[in-house]
Amino acid sequence: MAKIERVGISLETALLEQYDKLIAKQGYENRSEAVRDLIRQSLASEKVKKPDTKAIGGIFIVYDHHATDVSHKLLEMQHHHFLQTISSTHVHLDHHNCLEVIILKGKVSELEHIGEHLTSLKGVKLGKVNIMATEVE
Repeated sequence: MAKIERVGISLETALLEQYDKLIAKQGYENRSEAVRDLIRQSLASEKVKKPDTKAIGGIFIVYDHHATDVSHKLLEMQHHHFLQTISSTHVHLDHHNCLEVIILKGKVSELEHIGEHLTSLKGVKLGKVNIMATEVE
């Protein structure tokens, strides 16, 4: 287990009360773990700004499968980027709309490039790319 250092911070009472309510709602047992998570998230957010950082990503795409050949293009992309593609899931949302979730790994720059390409395909109604660094120093 890593060495733990005790630190102190000063907060306005109202801010602390709001934070305590939030972390209780989220299920944290104590403030320390919640603050550690905030610090980890902040460090990971900075790390993912660097193009060579190792990362994982999720690409979420909603499209009308009757309108275009988006599903074919999504499959093509996964085969073309097979080293980065870990998994994909296809969900039928209704009679017309499908959700494709593609999980990728690689450098941030690679994942951003793939995500931008896929979310800009003709026929994509909604597209979202979420990238996280896999390591925090």
